[in-house]
Amino acid sequence: MNLTINGADAFVATGGKPLDASLPAILFLHGAGFDHSVWALQSRWFAHHGYGVLAPDLPGHGRSAGAPLATIAALADWSAALLGAAGVARARVVGHSMGSLVALELAARHPDNVTSLALIGTAAAVPVGPDLLKAAEANDHDAVDMVTIWGLGFAAELGGNRAPGLWMHGGAERVLEANRPGVLYTDLAACNAYQDGAAAAARIAVPTTLIIGEPDLMTPPRGGRALAALIKGSRTVTLAGAGHTMMVERPDEVLDELIKG
Repeated sequence: MNLTINGADAFVATGGKPLDASLPAILFLHGAGFDHSVWALQSRWFAHHGYGVLAPDLPGHGRSAGAPLATIAALADWSAALLGAAGVARARVVGHSMGSLVALELAARHPDNVTSLALIGTAAAVPVGPDLLKAAEANDHDAVDMVTIWGLGFAAELGGNRAPGLWMHGGAERVLEANRPGVLYTDLAACNAYQDGAAAAARIAVPTTLIIGEPDLMTPPRGGRALAALIKGSRTVTLAGAGHTMMVERPDEVLDELIKG
């Protein structure tokens, strides 16, 4: 579906069923340079099991208009505005990578909008290497290659995709290549600049699950565990052999943990 948020058109996937705002809601937030499609399997399950699903393309991404937002705080405020535009007062919030920072900040800044959190491939701070930032700023394809290679776990590069006929490496590259100039850089720079994760974590008062990939190269496990220690009562799940893009590499295991809440 399409919504107007802060004066710009936004595309929001609803998991294959029209949004019913009277149902319990779940909001999925994608990572840097990606779009709603990374949640295809999880969003569909929730939409067909009693939830109203919102899986937006963040501003400037995918089918959403406008410029990409330059800070995690701005993305969190935009996400709160999205819930309002959809007629949803409160939602479970699931975020991956950059989206996990947005989810964390959303829960800290707009606590009345969030009933629970699931943070995937996450840490309180997500610094980005200078070579990747430089390549992304120049719109150099090397940035796409780096994000794809570092984002997928070793096993994912060997094959065995749970969705037959799909090539995870090539699929990730095609989504990243479709970005307008400057989008990936804006996202990565926002992650690199975000310094409020620890403070936000200390303010979280809802059930929180952190899903960590054991060989994740982009947000190493120690960062996720350190963040978990800052969130009172949080639950941590480590997926052995999973890289950074766990919801694509290991969709069933991620879904199982999301169902648990």
